[in-house]
Amino acid sequence: MLNKTPRGFTAIEMLITISILGILAALAAPSFKNLLINAQIRTAAQGLADGLQFARSEAIRLNQPTVFTKGTQSSWTVTVVSSGATLQTRPYTEGSTVATVATTPSTATKVTFNSLGRVIANADSSASITRFDIDAPTSSISAADSKELRINVTGGGAIRLCDPNGTAGVGMGC
Repeated sequence: MLNKTPRGFTAIEMLITISILGILAALAAPSFKNLLINAQIRTAAQGLADGLQFARSEAIRLNQPTVFTKGTQSSWTVTVVSSGATLQTRPYTEGSTVATVATTPSTATKVTFNSLGRVIANADSSASITRFDIDAPTSSISAADSKELRINVTGGGAIRLCDPNGTAGVGMGC
C-alpha cells in the first residue's frame, strides 16, 4: 500500500516562513552593525598597539632610535631616525575605516623610542604621543553601544591597550 498524503510545503507555509525570517533579520541587523563597527574599533586599536610595539622592538634590535608616526585615522609608519628608512607602514583602510583616533596631546603625531625601548624627545622637538583614544563617530554607532579603547604609552616605553570604561586594574580596565 502506498501512502498518498502530499509531501512538501504549500505556498502559504513557504510565505509565512519567509516572512518570519525577514522579521528576524530586520531585528538582528542593528546588532550586527554594532558588532561590525566595534570590530573596526578593536582592529584599529590593535593595529596601533602592534605598530608601537614594533617600533619599540626595532629600536632595541637595531640599537638606534626609531620613530612611530601616526598618519590619517589609524594609519602609521615606523622609521629609523638616523637614516629615515621606513621599516613598516599600515594604512587605515586595513579593516578600520570607521574608527577615529584622538591623541594626547592633541597635536602630537609621533613617538620616538631609544635603543633601550624608552620614549625620548622627538627629533623635531614636537610633543610625544602619550595616549591614543580609539572610537567611532556617533553618526555610525551610539555612544552607549560603542566599545571605545585606549592605548597608554609611558615614558619607560610600556604600551598598554585598555578599556577606558572598565575598572582600573581589573582585566582590561585603564
